Amino acid sequence: MIVVTGAAGFIGSCMVSRLNEDNFNHVVAVDDFSNPEKNKNLDGKRIIEKVDREDFFDWLDKNHLEVEFIFHMGARTNTAEFDMDVLNHLNTEYTKKVWKACCEHAIPVVYASSAATYGLGEHGYVDSEDIIEQLQPLNPYGVSKNDFDKWAMKEEKKPFFWAGLKFFNVYGPNEYHKGRMASVIMHAHKQIGETEGMQLFRSHKEGIADGHQSRDFVYVKDVVEVMMFLMHHRKNSGLYNLGTGTARTFLDLTKATFAAMDKAENISFRDTPEDIRDKYQYFTEADMSKLRSIGYDKAFHTLEEGVTDYVKNYLSEKKYY
Repeated sequence: MIVVTGAAGFIGSCMVSRLNEDNFNHVVAVDDFSNPEKNKNLDGKRIIEKVDREDFFDWLDKNHLEVEFIFHMGARTNTAEFDMDVLNHLNTEYTKKVWKACCEHAIPVVYASSAATYGLGEHGYVDSEDIIEQLQPLNPYGVSKNDFDKWAMKEEKKPFFWAGLKFFNVYGPNEYHKGRMASVIMHAHKQIGETEGMQLFRSHKEGIADGHQSRDFVYVKDVVEVMMFLMHHRKNSGLYNLGTGTARTFLDLTKATFAAMDKAENISFRDTPEDIRDKYQYFTEADMSKLRSIGYDKAFHTLEEGVTDYVKNYLSEKKYY
């Protein structure tokens, strides 16, 4: 059996689909299944059991001999969440329990870290375990992810194989339930469809033009390919960046969305909301040399390729992956 936590969420549900594609059908889905909109992500997927996240550790104690791998994608991913008690419980302490269970039962694990741990990028975007104590995330979500990474690096006991993935800006199908936290592409598709135009955040940083804020946008289909590789690889444990290695602007992204929708470009700008303005990253770009060095050699979708696939094959008909 393969366990996917956060299985009804964005990346988790895509991982279940990717596992099914390779005929891994003994998948156990772990999540809080109280959101009907989110649960649609799992419709039609081959799953042998659903386990509530609060019951998972009791379930694992009874079934660990049958579990061959855990993908721990479950987390509170809202970057505007400021309740540290919630973040500590769901992101830090829960992941510690997963880690300890994997040590006890000799189960390999891939878990979700985040590029939010890098803060403003003062120390670069290199996935070295030597710099995590120096990182200064910009929001409580990033703090909760970095707190776990720091804890894990200090632990004497580690699973025989583990990988913490520092996800950069992941986009793609199965994020319909995410609301404000969905990718800019999903928001652009909706806004362009309704108004024939798209508003982007204005730049509030000298030297960076409006729309030229840059991110490493990575398509979720590439993310799950890397996760499949790691499941089979099972060596070279460590923290790994997961982006494309190429930063692109929000203007590029929006233009690609207009093109995929066969619409004329109509882009305007508005002020960045004040509640996130002082925590806003103006540039992220993953150094991907570490993942490449252990043998991952598949090409990543370009921004235009990923956006076109997402818009034409999923968003336009509200299909799921």
